[in-house]
Amino acid sequence: MPNPYFKFKQFTVYHDRCAMKVGTDGVLLGAWTEVAGAKRILDVGTGTGLIALMIAQRSQAPVVGIDIDEQAVGQAQENVKSSPWRERIDICRKDVRQMCREADGTFDVIVSNPPYFVEKVHCPDARRNAARHTAGLTFADLLAAVEKLLSEEGVFSVIIPADAADDFMLLAADVHLYPVRKTLIHTKPDAVPKRVLLALGRKITVCDTEHLVVELERHVYSPAYIELTKDFYLNM
Repeated sequence: MPNPYFKFKQFTVYHDRCAMKVGTDGVLLGAWTEVAGAKRILDVGTGTGLIALMIAQRSQAPVVGIDIDEQAVGQAQENVKSSPWRERIDICRKDVRQMCREADGTFDVIVSNPPYFVEKVHCPDARRNAARHTAGLTFADLLAAVEKLLSEEGVFSVIIPADAADDFMLLAADVHLYPVRKTLIHTKPDAVPKRVLLALGRKITVCDTEHLVVELERHVYSPAYIELTKDFYLNM
C-alpha cells in the first residue's frame, strides 16, 4: 500500500485523498519559483498544498492556494493546519477563472503546476482527469486569468512539458506575458528535457535558457538538484 504522506524537513504532506500525489514537478516548482520580496502569493491548482507550503517556508508573504477539487482542498487545509505557517496560508475551493472576475486584488507572485495532458484518451478517474488534463482548464484559460490577477511587476511561474513550451509562450504573448526565466529539466545528463520551468512577466526582456539535471544515475542526484531542494527533502 502506498504511503499516505510525504515527509519533508519542516512539514508533512498527506496526499491519500488527492487525485495527484506529491511529485518531483511540484517540488521543482516550489523550490525554483522566485519569492524574494513577495507581498502576496497565489498557488493555482494547489492540490495537496505542497507548493503553497514550500513557498511559505521560503517567504514571509501570505499565500492563497485555490483548487476546484473538494477533497484536495480539504486535505490541503489539514496539511496547512499542521504546518508552521498555518496563519499565513489560506486554502479555498475556487476556480481561477471565477477568481479573476471577483475583487480579490492582485498578486506579485503567482505559481501553478497546471493540468497538461492533452491526449484524447483520458484515464477513467474523473478527479484524476481534472488534475492531469487540460480539458477542464486550458493553458489559454489559465493565462487569461493570471494576466488579470498579476500585479504590474509580478511574475507567474509554471512547470509544463518541455514540448509544450513554445505553444505556451505564444499563448502567453497573446495576453502580454513574456518569459523572464527558463530552465529545462533533464531526468539524466543525456536525456531529452521532459519539463520546463517558466517565469513570465509583463515586460519583454532577454531570457537565457538554463538546464537542470535531476539524477546523474539511478538514485544519485546532481549537485544542482541537491542545492535546489536541500531545504526540503529529508535526505538531501
